Amino acid sequence: MKKKIPIGYEDFREIMESGLYYVDKTQMIKELLDSRAKVNLFTRPRRFGKTLNLSMIRRFFEAEMDKEGNLIDNSHLFDGLKISTCGEAYLAHQQQYPVISLTLKSAKQPDYDLAHAMLKQEIASEYSRHVYLLDSDKLTEKEKGRYQGILNLADDPALYVNALEFLSQCLALYHGKKAIILIDEYDVPLENAWFAGFYEEMISFIRSLFESALKTNPFLEFAVITGCLRISRESIFTGLNNLKIYSILSPAHGSSFGFTEKEVQDMLHYYGLEDKYEDVRHWYDGYIFGKQEIYNPWSILNYVDDLLVDREAFARPYWSNTSSNSIVRDLVENAGLDTKGEIESLIAGGFIEKPVREEVTYGDVHSSMDNLWNFLYFTGYLKQTGKCQVGESIYLKLEIPNAEIRSIYENTILAWFDQRIKKSDLSPLFQAMETGDCDNMAALLTEQLLETISFYDYAEHYYHGFLTGLLKSWGTYRVLSNRESGTGRPDILLKTPYIRKGRAMILELKVADSYQNMESCCESALRQIEERDYEAALREEGYQDIVKYGICFYRKECLIML
Repeated sequence: MKKKIPIGYEDFREIMESGLYYVDKTQMIKELLDSRAKVNLFTRPRRFGKTLNLSMIRRFFEAEMDKEGNLIDNSHLFDGLKISTCGEAYLAHQQQYPVISLTLKSAKQPDYDLAHAMLKQEIASEYSRHVYLLDSDKLTEKEKGRYQGILNLADDPALYVNALEFLSQCLALYHGKKAIILIDEYDVPLENAWFAGFYEEMISFIRSLFESALKTNPFLEFAVITGCLRISRESIFTGLNNLKIYSILSPAHGSSFGFTEKEVQDMLHYYGLEDKYEDVRHWYDGYIFGKQEIYNPWSILNYVDDLLVDREAFARPYWSNTSSNSIVRDLVENAGLDTKGEIESLIAGGFIEKPVREEVTYGDVHSSMDNLWNFLYFTGYLKQTGKCQVGESIYLKLEIPNAEIRSIYENTILAWFDQRIKKSDLSPLFQAMETGDCDNMAALLTEQLLETISFYDYAEHYYHGFLTGLLKSWGTYRVLSNRESGTGRPDILLKTPYIRKGRAMILELKVADSYQNMESCCESALRQIEERDYEAALREEGYQDIVKYGICFYRKECLIML
């Protein structure tokens, strides 16, 4: 039987002991030991394997103890993996260190008190994992009392600001070795706090926690931190001069996160799905980490899992619902005309060139629209296809990576614009339609078109959907689209629910091939309404007041005739 796909598994030991399919990333252990960096920060998009890799690092290095202080042997988990062939110099580090492992994702809460309480619980949980320390004579009674206070979630805030440093001290005293600290999703509390309105409080706590654990900690062997974005040293890593940052621009660790092409091909071969390679490449390839071509691992695992159930399953965007996009949405919804045009260019298969800033703060989000492109790039919504240096700035050539991300632009991002338009006051447009004010109607529709984004190359069905969406918010009329009437189908019919003293409108849409032809297209639309007798069904129903509009679009320009 073939190994099962590990959907949603984040514990390396559980994957290996359950005999699930594992893409070997243990070479990362060798690279960490070779670099000897004291504090390593890895920034990658969400669902690219950061949590699983931290679990793998922990299981390799940790002299893991049960609650009675007995060693748990994890050495067998690495049998046959790449790290096992790297030589004794590396294997000598296996199960030799105490490890502190902490995730900060639980701090995504609506207010600071709750977020802070969840972080305290995470810290207490890690203390509980090392509770065997309380039975040791290596700790003084005072140290045990402080330890017990954190275990019991004591109210004293002073206990928690340097809780990681204190735990590393206790572990070093017991084991006789400095501690390794692993922190996952370090930027989640900061992003959440920014949007929830308690950023300064949260950053003050995280800064204190990190400074004591990572900057002046004599009991630290090394640390590995993961997140999506690189937050500036001034805001959180203040004075931390021992920080080595590995972003998607860094040449090192290019293949540590995500799947390489060979890893994807090996997986498809293992499951007998070689014929699906082109679909996989089209949908999920396209990322460049360092100089390494990378595929989206979360989406590939889900697609392969679906194919094992139904070989004819279609590829689809599995990643879109997993990615935190609050910042991207905030920036996109505040985009100006130039930015909207650039998004349209990307969706059409084009590229943009933008300066890259690896170091950002959430407080800088709205300072420049260039931040939008940086967030989109570092969170996986854009890929780098070229770069150059202009003065002291690095400019990247950016494109949409693959079909999966393009579908996110076409559905999610454009839906945000549509929602914003629907929230706008459309009463002036409706009033102009009631009074036959064609010039004002056209001006208002042009204004709305400038607020949205098109990716249909301005085909008629794009304008049809755009206009229908606007009109459906008008409570006075029923909106009917492409219904039978006369000898054809009018594009849009508007009817009051009541007939006597009621009114109906017929809207026929055309798309001009040039600005100069817009007027003749409007006239053509009106002739079509008459020639095909679109008002016939309305007259049969009893409507007497029937208004007919010929509407022409050219890109984001609109002309209307009555």
